[in-house]
This record gives sequence, structure tokens and C-alpha cells, in this order.
Amino acid sequence: MDGWNEQEHSIRTDLAIEANELAMARQGQNLPGVEVFTEQTPAALKTRILVQDPHSGQMMGKVPGRYVTLEAPSLRDRDRTAQEQVGLELAKELENMLNLNTNAGDERTCFVVGLGNWNATPDAVGPKVVNQILVTRHMFRNARPDLKGTLRSVSALAPGVLGITGIETAEIIQAVVQKIRPDFVIVVDALAARNTARLGVSIQVADVGIHPGSGIGNRRFGITRETLGVPVIAIGVPTVVEAITIAADAMDAFETSQGRAAVSTNPAFLNTLKRGLGEQFGSLIVTPKEVDVLIDDIAKVIAGALNVALHPGVGPEDAWKYLH
Repeated sequence: MDGWNEQEHSIRTDLAIEANELAMARQGQNLPGVEVFTEQTPAALKTRILVQDPHSGQMMGKVPGRYVTLEAPSLRDRDRTAQEQVGLELAKELENMLNLNTNAGDERTCFVVGLGNWNATPDAVGPKVVNQILVTRHMFRNARPDLKGTLRSVSALAPGVLGITGIETAEIIQAVVQKIRPDFVIVVDALAARNTARLGVSIQVADVGIHPGSGIGNRRFGITRETLGVPVIAIGVPTVVEAITIAADAMDAFETSQGRAAVSTNPAFLNTLKRGLGEQFGSLIVTPKEVDVLIDDIAKVIAGALNVALHPGVGPEDAWKYLH
């Protein structure tokens, strides 16, 4: 496996909660400058991580900023009430991160971007969210004053991926932002997880945007405040896990049953496991068999949350009226 080294063989995850867990396991202690707060709500287990120290962030593979993860296993049950409750929790986190005023008077404009490939189900959560949200920018040129007080100017785009357009996704987003000049951007993307239990039933919100290597598309350019010139909030849903992670978990279970320490956090072990799996299976990523249902459901949860958080006139009782 030419080109692989021990650092590259660390278990991959795009979730800050998992990155912190792995970093703590390697260090044997809490990371300095990283604060973790957990809260169990009726809808979900909410974990807030504040990364303040750049060095600790580097050990996690995360830039300094705020990360919030909602874990809601109940989403697998396809219960409408549970979906709405999770959506409202997500709306609260978006309002807090953006300091959104749910009353009339906050006239900041928003651009929502659904990253990913709509032809690949595990990567289609972004485009599916964009297809569901309430977009209003086209209505504001000649809108009545009372309408402007209940709705926010929201535009949306699913730019596709490089293989479809021949254009880097970040280049498309930068061009649109320069043209329409939104006050902030929200990007929605598919992520990779470390724990299979989190696939399709967890949502991460971060105020740091999308950095190179995030998401399952391994995008090369960052979609951040630095590149776009406006605040960028990233919403991510883990939809895939690396096959090597599942193999490592199986080895951990065996080692534990034998009274020995887990081995999955050892880069040298992962390096050996990667070679053992071979070139074809060593780089394989997998997704749940019910991924179609999970993606459709989680996209509606996120879209409903965006409708509530972005539009003052859309209350919890109306959030899902606009979905289809």
C-alpha cells in the first residue's frame, strides 16, 4: 500500500465528538483547551464541544470552533413526533450559532448549499435538503412589507460534484456568494463516522464551515468564512463508515473477550489491518442497507429545522407543512 503511513491509517471520522474520543484514547487524558458539555433532552443526546486550543484541535483533526452533535436513535423508528422534536432541537442550535432573531427585524439573508452527489444515495442528503426547504429570495423584490416581516430572504443551490460539473464545488459557491452577497451561508453535507450506531441518526452542526477532506467527497477547497467572506455554518450527517473501522471493532471485541486492551487506536495495527484487507477492501466504505429511508427522513428533519430557524413566521406547528 504505497503512500500510506501510520498517521494516514488513523481511523477516519468527520464527527468532532468521535475525533475527541479517539484523541483522548491516544493521549490517555482530556485534551487541554477542549470543553465538552452533554445534555440529554427528550429528543436527543446533545454534545457540545468547544475547541479553543489549536494544538488540541490538530490532534483531533478539527479547527478551533463550536461543534454540536445531536444523537437520536429514535429516528430509525420513523416516528413523526420524534423527527419533529429532533428538528426543533436542531433549529435551536442554528438560532444560537447564528444569533438569529426569530422576531421581525432580523433581515439578514441566507444562502443554503446542499453539497453532495444526488446520484449517490449516501451522498445525497445535501441536495435532498435543498429540495425541501422554503426558498424566498425571488419573492422579496416586490414583496409586501408584512411578508418581509414573517419570512427571511433564503436562496438555495445543490451545485453537484466535480465529476458531474467539471467545476470545483467551492468555486461555484464562491461565485454565487460574490453575486448574491448573502449575510451568511449554511452548507449541508454527508459525513463519515467512526461508530456505525451513529449512521443516519446523528446530526453535527459547526460554526467552522467545511474544510478540505471533510465529507465523503474529500473536497479539496475549504468552504469557510475565510474563503467566502461571510459566516458559514456546516450541518453534517454521517452516512458511511470505513470497512477498516468495522474490522477494527471486531478485533477490539475479540481482544476484550480475551482480557486484552483494544487495538483500534494503534496506527501500526491499522496499518497492518489495511494491508491485510488488501487494496480493494482496505479503502472500502459501507453504508446501511436502509440508507434510502434514512436519508429521506433525516433530510426532512434538517429541512424542517431550517424552515423554523430561518423564517420568523414559521413556527414549530408549521415547520413540516412545506415538506413533501
